[in-house]
Amino acid sequence: MTDFASRRTLMVDTQVRPSDVTKFPIIEAMLHVRREVFSPDDMQEIAYAGKNIPIAPGRVILEPRTFAKMLDALDLSRDELVLDLGCGLGYSSAVLARLVDAVIAVEEDEALAKEAEARLLAEEVDNAAVLTGPLVDGAAKYGPYDVIVVQGGVGAVPPALLEQLKEGGRIACLFMKDGLGTCEIGYKLDGNVSWRYEFNASAPILPGFEETSVFSL
Repeated sequence: MTDFASRRTLMVDTQVRPSDVTKFPIIEAMLHVRREVFSPDDMQEIAYAGKNIPIAPGRVILEPRTFAKMLDALDLSRDELVLDLGCGLGYSSAVLARLVDAVIAVEEDEALAKEAEARLLAEEVDNAAVLTGPLVDGAAKYGPYDVIVVQGGVGAVPPALLEQLKEGGRIACLFMKDGLGTCEIGYKLDGNVSWRYEFNASAPILPGFEETSVFSL
């Protein structure tokens, strides 16, 4: 029987901590949440590998290092409301749920959304709700949000999504160009979002976030 608990500890010790992620709540959350449970059944053996895990065509669970560094850069607070876009099978939402007050997760793949809801329920995550709908639409009904996290690559971010961010809020995105990516954190001040580079990382561009489609007329 696979000792996933040991693999989880090894993931944190060899992928997360060496990436200068030292905030205790993040370390605790990633040690607690069973990544294998939120991975496709046939991918559980590689759940703790240092790479993105494919979950559907063009969709992945972000590698532990990338996700942990995004969380670290966002500097989350316990009283915040987070919009988790592209939650997949729910791993990101489960980790976020241990760090903030509540998580609204959006998944446009109906099968993934149903699985995410079931797996979060099974793991007794009671402060994350999964909604089904286009990722680019977000979930304005439940906003505005202190933080938005995009679980995949983007070419550009729709202005309507940025409108769901509170004044003083933050958004984390992996901007992809010519196969290379950078994680940037956007800060909303005076109604405008300014971006700051954090680190290099890559992921497939999420549906609807291609640069041409965002700015087409």
